[in-house]
Formats: sequence, structure tokens, C-alpha cells
Amino acid sequence: MPRILFVFTSAAKNLAGGDAGWYLPEAAHPYYILAPHFEIDFASPLGPNPPLVAESVSSYQDDAVAMKFLNDAEVQKKLASAKTLEDVKAADYVAVFYPGGHGPMMDLATDAVNIKLANDFNRSGKVLGAVCHGQGAIVGVTGADGKSIFAGRVVTSFTNVEEDKIQGKNLIPFSLENRIVELGGKFEGADVFAANVRVDGPLITGQNPASADGVGQAFLKALQV
Repeated sequence: MPRILFVFTSAAKNLAGGDAGWYLPEAAHPYYILAPHFEIDFASPLGPNPPLVAESVSSYQDDAVAMKFLNDAEVQKKLASAKTLEDVKAADYVAVFYPGGHGPMMDLATDAVNIKLANDFNRSGKVLGAVCHGQGAIVGVTGADGKSIFAGRVVTSFTNVEEDKIQGKNLIPFSLENRIVELGGKFEGADVFAANVRVDGPLITGQNPASADGVGQAFLKALQV
């Protein structure tokens, strides 16, 4: 089967010292949509056991898909043996996906190895997707022309209004919505915490946890499954 790479953050703490990490439902929903059709590998800057946001477990106890992911032995084995970013190559995958959580804003946004990896996906025209704050992982990504991956594209992410609602703006290094606009993206946000997915060429973006399922479905469509 063709392979998809899930890239997780290794950042456990935000600017205030609270939980950063990756957000459970944002990985879980796309995973189970894609797993029947693709081999899925996990990677992060530091490799094994990327940190999970504890709140994303307690807040999603009633999300059967999230709980399945949390208790899935195969998934837990993949997390425990996640590759480092140095050990993966874009050439081995048809697509890459970045789950959110504040973590990607803390490390992946400026991680040189991640930026090179994502550049390789982008410049080869492969499907590249992210949800919520996962888009923070690709703010440094450019095309061969040096322009941002967001330039001229319709995209979304966790919005400034949503960040205010969760009192998150002082926990992260920059506003993701503002940065996307600064980089030339045509930002389209939906209602607070409402599902919203935007697809522009091979770039797939989702606004928030509620958008994770739609992001997975968009991957299937983009990869013609």
C-alpha cells in the first residue's frame, strides 16, 4: 500500500509552561479514515512518544474515535516507535499530515529538518495537510519560487476568535491566522469551533478539532481513493 506520514510535535510545553503537545481527535479521525487504504508512519522531531495534550483526552471522552486511537495497541506501538524527522524522506510517501495542538507552533514552525521535509513534499506536488494549529508546522514552507505555501491559496486554521475563546494567544509565539495572511494566504474562517475544511490544489487545511474528520475525507478525495 502507498504510505502517508503523520508528523507530530515533540514540544510538551507552551510559552506559559502548560501543556502543548498534539491534540488527540485531530490525529485520530484522519488516521482511521486513511488507515484502511494507506500504510501510516508516525514521526516527530525527537522520535518516540510525542507528547499528547492531556486536555484533549479529558475533553473527548465521548468521542469514540478518539478513545479508540488512545487504546489501539497498534497505534500506541507506532507512537512509541515514532521515527525522527531525520529518518524520513518525502520520496517514500504520497502525502504528509500535521495534527494540531499548540505543540507545532512551538517546535515544528522553526524546525529546520521539518521545514526541509515539508518543502520536499510541497515542491514535488504531493498532498500536504494540517488541522487546527498543525498549520503552524508549515509557516516556513515555500515553493521552488521562494513563495510561501500559503501565498494565493484559500486556507484556514484555528482562528483568532477561537484562540481568544480558549485564552490561548499568550501561550504561543504568534497568531496563526495573522501569519497565514501575512504570507499571502486567502484566509477563510468559519463560525467558532465549527467544522471547516479548505482544499486548494494539494494543500488541505482544517480549522479546528471538529474539522479533523473532513480533513481525512479530503485526503481520500485528493489521493483518489
